[in-house]
Amino acid sequence: MEVIHPRCAGVDISNRDAKVCVRIQGRGNRATTSTVMEAAGAYWRPFYYLLEDDGLEIVLVNARDARNVPGPQDRRLGRGLAGRSGAHGLVRASFVPPPPIRELRDLTRAGTIITRERTREIQRLEKLLEDACIKLSSVASEITGVSGRLLLQALIDGQTEPQALAEMARGRMRSRIPELTEALTGRFSAHHRYMTAMYLRRIDAHTADISDLSARIEEAMEPFRLTREILVSIPGFSTTTAEIFIAETGADMAVFATAGQLARWAGICPGSNESAGRVKSTKTRPGSPYLKGALGIAALSVARSNNTYFAAKYRRIASRRGPLKALVAVEHAMLTAAWHMHTTGALYQDPGADYFNLRAPTKTKARAIGQLESLGYKVTINHSQKHDKTHLNRHPFGFRKWGLAAIALALAIAAGKRWRQQLWLMPAVRQSR
Repeated sequence: MEVIHPRCAGVDISNRDAKVCVRIQGRGNRATTSTVMEAAGAYWRPFYYLLEDDGLEIVLVNARDARNVPGPQDRRLGRGLAGRSGAHGLVRASFVPPPPIRELRDLTRAGTIITRERTREIQRLEKLLEDACIKLSSVASEITGVSGRLLLQALIDGQTEPQALAEMARGRMRSRIPELTEALTGRFSAHHRYMTAMYLRRIDAHTADISDLSARIEEAMEPFRLTREILVSIPGFSTTTAEIFIAETGADMAVFATAGQLARWAGICPGSNESAGRVKSTKTRPGSPYLKGALGIAALSVARSNNTYFAAKYRRIASRRGPLKALVAVEHAMLTAAWHMHTTGALYQDPGADYFNLRAPTKTKARAIGQLESLGYKVTINHSQKHDKTHLNRHPFGFRKWGLAAIALALAIAAGKRWRQQLWLMPAVRQSR
């Protein structure tokens, strides 16, 4: 095999130490031009940062990929195998973002973790109220809202009269005072007062940490403010989702050659496990749980909308494949749109909820007629106006198809003809020249 790096070092890192094997082709000193690093967990970080400061070319590889190459599989030879594989270019480098993105990623991940912990504390508080026969969650949509906090604080202070507690409600909760009075009739003891006060202190502490992190993230997002504004134009993308996307993907789409490569790296595409023509599994590959979680929330949010392309895509797939596969498909579409927008700098242009109907009008018409005839109606079609064919050039995410020019180019290349002559024959390209 061709040797790409004549001097390559393989590093196998554990919790306590690191084993290094330097591979040198021919005579010479032991200076290396490439370092292949293999580790589990976060043990690779100290070694990676030290070597990065020295200006070395570092290739961080997954342990699974480092051993999925021909050669000995002995654990003791792992570092030698990594060095040999790196010298021949047989391993793929993992994505390690630059230091500013790593700091932003730490902030966004900490915010996600603390938000989840705050939600768990609220769930524990609700469970405690159920133990005290207080059914506050059956009346209030949020037990830690303005009215909920006033009621809980009154219970902690010793107020147990249901009618008096219900009169403390604020806003729209005052219209449900009879239901609230019945829900607050329970057995709230001193033990429940102590536990409720403890949970509220923990919830307030998490809320303060989230506010502090939000201010810190806003400062770290200053160089990427324009990118965030572009991403927020995608339906379902909130400011938090855009920040997580930038932190996890690195804000530089040059790392990912295509939108499909980004989707594979993120684990938002079907897996490929096929043997002898038999598909064993199409389960999605593992990816960043923070990015997948943020995309899942965005997909759930936009799936409930009515007049968006993503909602139409969700309903179209969910009717055939189920809601879970439809959500993954919407996540993939959102990730593809984000890649194109990040690359071109253009805002999102929604193709509309009627995109799939206009793309195949004949099938849409036949399906609608069949549904009406199945209900016993006799259908007669009259064209009210000239059919608009502008939808034929529409493409998801605001891009246009080349149409016949792209088909002619593909056929010319497949047939082995001289593609320059074929390009000159295309009116669209000739006008551009």
